[in-house]
Amino acid sequence: MASILIGIHIAAVAGLALYGLLGLFALWQYGRHRDDKSLLPLVSWDELPTATVQLPIFNEREVIGRLITATAALNYPADRLQIQVLDDSTDDTTHIAANAVAYYAAHGVNIIMHHRDNRRGFKAGALQEALDTASGEMIAIFDADFVPPQDFLLQTIPYLQVNSKLGAVQARWGHLNDQESLLTAAQAIALDKHFAIEQLIRHRANLFPKFNGAAGVWRKTAIRDVGGWQNDTVCEDLCLSTRAVLKGWQFHFAPDVVAPAELPATISAYKTQQSRWTTGATQCLVKYAPAIWRAGDQTKTARLYALLSMSAYMTNALLLVLLFVQLPLLIMGERPPAWLYPLSLLGLGQPILFILAQVALYKEWPRRLQHFPTLLLLAIGLAPSNSWAALKGLRHREVPFVRTPKGGGTSYHSSLTWMLGIELGWMVYCGISLLLALSLGNSGPILLLGSATIAFGYVSWLSAQEHHHTFRSLTKAAQSK
Repeated sequence: MASILIGIHIAAVAGLALYGLLGLFALWQYGRHRDDKSLLPLVSWDELPTATVQLPIFNEREVIGRLITATAALNYPADRLQIQVLDDSTDDTTHIAANAVAYYAAHGVNIIMHHRDNRRGFKAGALQEALDTASGEMIAIFDADFVPPQDFLLQTIPYLQVNSKLGAVQARWGHLNDQESLLTAAQAIALDKHFAIEQLIRHRANLFPKFNGAAGVWRKTAIRDVGGWQNDTVCEDLCLSTRAVLKGWQFHFAPDVVAPAELPATISAYKTQQSRWTTGATQCLVKYAPAIWRAGDQTKTARLYALLSMSAYMTNALLLVLLFVQLPLLIMGERPPAWLYPLSLLGLGQPILFILAQVALYKEWPRRLQHFPTLLLLAIGLAPSNSWAALKGLRHREVPFVRTPKGGGTSYHSSLTWMLGIELGWMVYCGISLLLALSLGNSGPILLLGSATIAFGYVSWLSAQEHHHTFRSLTKAAQSK
């Protein structure tokens, strides 16, 4: 039994080290490509193509007015711009959006609203249905939490206009509320790493570039050429991007074009978002792994990078396995081989990227990095919910699309409330393991177990606080009736 547990321990560390090595590879590619420049093509006002801006929304009462106002203010030839509000809402968002659409339509903006009484296909279904009535050659997409800058279309569409092989342009996501709390500050660091490092090398090194679901522009013919929006995964953006790459379409990343968006303000909203991304990426891995590996027009490096990136959420399960075997190994008095500790240092590959992204993007990076420990706690603390989400992605093709609550999310409730008990269980388990390690004088797992105990405790505390606040709000609302 001891040898089996040590073997599991070694396998988990090796798996985590592999993804750490992927981070070091990204660091190397960033060094090679960070100075690659691609100047915005000069396209005259009269030569700009027709464009449609699509706004897929569902129960976004807190932010829909802001989104429509920002979109209506986009600087683009009025006779070549169409705005589609794609509303699947079941609350008063529909009324708020309809009023905003009527106001701007009366003031000369070509804006229309499509309301569906069902959520067939969720976001992908809404986008696909609206494609038939989209008048633009180029399709820009913004989720409800974005506030696009006025020159967004002028800074992105010219790339598509001058290169007929280009299927999509992706801009960098900025942040509207990154200084609101420790939670949002930590999320900003995570997203900055993805856009400043990972998206940059994906596009510039041709490592299966991808669209992020919002703040990007697609060529409509490219969407149709690869089969349109499909709803058999909850990451419709990664699904479409992968098919486009496999079909030979090119992508461009515009890191200097920044579209700010709202970060999830509550732990339940963040869990919901991360769970959907985890499930969707895993579904895409199952759906496209054979096709990616057989893609002869892509380098082996690109294919391997794509597969490892899609499977990266599996690190959550590897971490839980590693934590689980600690207690029985401690009870048996067994210790992993000493050579395993240097191997674990490869895990530093990913944290280095988080730090590098802050240095690359902000002059005040030392101040922003004070929230890096919070990010590490969240990364560990969300391992149970993300592991469950990955399992759903492996086992189920039909998974409901659960939106990320916007505007603070106080009116919506997470589908992951039961996870609080699981997180508390992991906190207790790691805490017992930590105490045993200390009593035995076994210093090897102390850092891991100590970090995990704090992380599960922190996420549990945030979740419990939120549940208590929600309960009190509901109670007051009931008493006031």
